[in-house]
Amino acid sequence: MKLLTFIEEGQQRLGVQTAYGVLDVARAAAGDNHVPQNVMDVIQGGQAVVDKLQSIVDQCGTSGDALLDESTITYGPCVTAPNKIICVGLNYKKHAEETNAPIPAYPILFNKFNNTLTSHQAEIVVPNVTKELDYEAELVIVIGKNTKNVSREEALDHVFGYCAVNDLSARDLQMRTHQWLLGKTCDDFSPLGPYLVSADEVGDPNQLFIRAIVNGEVRQNSNTSDMIFPCDEIVSYISKHMTLVPGDIILTGTPEGVVLGLPPEQRVYLQPGDVVTIEIEKLGSLTNRFIAEV
Repeated sequence: MKLLTFIEEGQQRLGVQTAYGVLDVARAAAGDNHVPQNVMDVIQGGQAVVDKLQSIVDQCGTSGDALLDESTITYGPCVTAPNKIICVGLNYKKHAEETNAPIPAYPILFNKFNNTLTSHQAEIVVPNVTKELDYEAELVIVIGKNTKNVSREEALDHVFGYCAVNDLSARDLQMRTHQWLLGKTCDDFSPLGPYLVSADEVGDPNQLFIRAIVNGEVRQNSNTSDMIFPCDEIVSYISKHMTLVPGDIILTGTPEGVVLGLPPEQRVYLQPGDVVTIEIEKLGSLTNRFIAEV
């Protein structure tokens, strides 16, 4: 199932992408008080809510007022209110090599905040405080169950689904101190989407093609199989240190091809007017245009 958030009259609404358009769930099930109202309701509700949602999709059929033309909608973040945003740094072998960083012995963890969340097709301001804004294509794990001390063997059973993110990074702010947080947490630095795809549709999360395209030029072109710490190990490792809850998101690191990985004289960071697309197999394409801060 492919879930999404769309905006109507200033309100976030739950949608399901189907072969016939985007199903407006609330409109399709008008009068049913037990229908999930947003994507967090679905994630937190578990399989019973997913089954309910699937029955609504099946009943809707191929036409009707509840089906929207996807080209006309305004997207919201596909996960709207995560309790935690946890990020894994230097998690692709070739990315560590291109930045001359040692291969980490343990996952390098840091966090972002909800102010960084934005959506597919949203315009993103290049903050005046940075001259070195970089893109990072990343796979996101979305937790679906309370998860504490889970084994690697059972870790992926606790995942609701996956989505794409551009983990935007202001390198000059990131490297200003030993803590990366400042360079990662400016407003709208985590465009998320367009879809949250359920785990059953994705299969093995460490066998997915992943790309970043800047102004039509492919800059990152890799596969999630290059992760140093694969998804099951990441979930298990984090759960041994903190309880993960439904809706938590984990950004799993970026492959080689970022601006920072180039020789200094070749680095051209993102500028107003640039357009970046993140593509991940089975998850769709996430596109944003960058604008100047006024």
